[in-house]
Amino acid sequence: MSDAILRPRRSVLYMPGANERALEKAKSLPADALILDLEDAVAPDAKADARERVAAAAASGEYGYREVTIRVNAPGTAWHADDLRAAAEAGPDAVVVPKVESAETVREVERALEAAGAPDHTALWAMVETPRAMLDARAVAAAGERLTVLVMGTNDLAKELHAEHVPGRAPLLTGLSLALLAARESGKVILDGVYNDVKNPEGFEAECVQGRQFGFDGKTLIHPSQVEPCNRVFAPSAEQIARSRKIIDAFDEATREGRGVVTVDGRLIENLHVEDARRILALAEALDGRG
Repeated sequence: MSDAILRPRRSVLYMPGANERALEKAKSLPADALILDLEDAVAPDAKADARERVAAAAASGEYGYREVTIRVNAPGTAWHADDLRAAAEAGPDAVVVPKVESAETVREVERALEAAGAPDHTALWAMVETPRAMLDARAVAAAGERLTVLVMGTNDLAKELHAEHVPGRAPLLTGLSLALLAARESGKVILDGVYNDVKNPEGFEAECVQGRQFGFDGKTLIHPSQVEPCNRVFAPSAEQIARSRKIIDAFDEATREGRGVVTVDGRLIENLHVEDARRILALAEALDGRG
C-alpha cells in the first residue's frame, strides 16, 4: 500500500487564500490537510494578491504534519495558467484543480506543472463536480501519474443536476458511487464533498458517518468547527483496531498451523478481511505517529 494511500486525510479544510489571518490560524488547527483556496473564496480583483500570499504560505514549511495544497482557478479561466505556475514554484504537497471533466484535462495540467518546474512530490488532486465528470470518472482517475486524489464537488454537482440538498443526499448517490468506484479501481484516494450548514453539527456528523460508510477516505470542510468531529468519525475506532488485530492474529496462527478455515467470533475470515484489517491498523499507526 503506497504512502499516498496511507496518509491520513480524514479532514481536509478549505482556507480562503485572500485571508492572511485564516492562513495563520490554519497552522494550529488539527486538520489532516489544508486546501489554500484561490478559486471560490477569492474575489476577482484579489486573485493576484491571494496567489502570492498562498504560494508563500505553501512554501513556508510552517504547517507541521498538515498536508498543504493549493486550489487553483479552473481550466479556461483567466487566472488558471498563472495559478499553476505559482503553485509549481511553491511546491506544495498537491495542486487541487476544479472542474476536471476529462482525462485530457488531467494530462494538460500535468504537462503544465512539469513545464513550470513542479517538484516530483507535488501531486495533483482532481475535483469532479459535474455530470460529465461523474460519467467519465473512470478515465479521469486513471489519467495521470501525479493524480493521487479525487475530490467530490457536491455543491456544483447538485447545481448541475438541479437537485436539492436533502438529508441522506439521495439525489447525489449515483454520482458519489460512480466516483468511488473509479477511485477504488485506480487505487486513488477519494474525499467527500462539503457540508454547508455549519450551524447543524448533528446533520454534519450524520453526513460524515454516511461518507465513511460509503468508503470515502475523508471529507472536505468549510469551517474549523467541523474538523474535530470529522477526525473522530473517519479515524479507526478502538473497536475496529482491536478486531483488526484479532483478525490478523487468527489468520497468522491458522497459516502457521496449515488450517484452511479461519473464524473470528464465529465469522469466516478470508484474505480480503485480513487486507482490510491491515489497512485499518496502518491508518491507526499513521495517526499515532503524530504524537
